[in-house]
Amino acid sequence: MPIDVDEFEEAPEAELRATSGPTNAERVLAFLGEHDDQAFTPKEIRGATDVPRGSIGVVLSRLEDRGLVRHRGEYWAIAPDADVDTALTSAHVARAASDRLGAEDPSEWGPGVDDTEGR
Repeated sequence: MPIDVDEFEEAPEAELRATSGPTNAERVLAFLGEHDDQAFTPKEIRGATDVPRGSIGVVLSRLEDRGLVRHRGEYWAIAPDADVDTALTSAHVARAASDRLGAEDPSEWGPGVDDTEGR
């Protein structure tokens, strides 16, 4: 759906998403979670999830870094201890909050545990 040029120019980049549907990572995670007894090549995962060719490797690597998927050789599978439902629910809740409340602005956050200026 097109947006007007003023919104394009003025909206924070984090808010400029074409859709609020599932991310590539969510689609891959859901697919592998539904087929937890099988392993797939990136090409097979792409075909089942419609994740773009240039994105599938990055998506799989990031999911692996989070301990959600694993691979051996050219095959990828869901990690045996991955909590797919929790991961997908968390992503959905975060996206819904951003859609409803807008993207977070770290400059608006108060001091946190990493704030050492006052010490």
